[in-house]
Amino acid sequence: MSCPIGCYDCCMKCLGGVPYCSLVATLLCFSGIALFCGCGHQALTETERLIETYFARNLQDYITLAYLIQYFQYVIYGLASFFFLYCIVLLAEGFYTTSAAKQTFGEFRSTLCGRCLSSTFILITYLLAVVWLLVFAFSALPVYFFYNMDATCQTITVLTETPASINQLCIDARQYGLLPWNALPGKACGMTLSTVCKTREFRVTYDLYIAAFAGAGITLLALLTYMVSTTYNFAVLRYLGRKGIGTRC
Repeated sequence: MSCPIGCYDCCMKCLGGVPYCSLVATLLCFSGIALFCGCGHQALTETERLIETYFARNLQDYITLAYLIQYFQYVIYGLASFFFLYCIVLLAEGFYTTSAAKQTFGEFRSTLCGRCLSSTFILITYLLAVVWLLVFAFSALPVYFFYNMDATCQTITVLTETPASINQLCIDARQYGLLPWNALPGKACGMTLSTVCKTREFRVTYDLYIAAFAGAGITLLALLTYMVSTTYNFAVLRYLGRKGIGTRC
């Protein structure tokens, strides 16, 4: 592309074709998915270790949970791959629509196929945002479980002078659906629970679930940003088509 108007003006014109909204959304999506998938995968592994060590004595009591954890870890692998590719595609679509809207490259035209493709991405992104909203809510459940466990341990620390009261403070993994009701012991009480809360595994797992929850929130924010940018760009492309500068592919 020639630059008769000067290097500075040419650079400003090229920068004007950058879809900054889509670029920010892509960076948010990458960071959010990395947090959610990386921390979530390791948190599930640590959770299985905690359940096996402190809440279940028999392998058959937590074998279902172990299978579910393995299943979710495979799902995490798929999510990481899918969102990496989808974010790249959305960023490319953002470059296309921004260039078409601003006519950065001279006689660039918005085609009917381009507008149909943009509307398809809008629909997919809306559906993904709804699904990810459910994932975001679901990722809060382990944080809630570990928060309750940590709060109970802090109460035990305050009541160390009354052992009878301490032994009545328990966290029952069976109540949260992590273990079947016939699992033994299925719960941790009193000083045993306090010991669990002081272990490295508990603190690491708690922090990992918080990071995964934050990553899910960042990813949701990225999807909402994509929704805004793709909807706006599609509206501009439709406007250009009605003005008579759109062509069929």
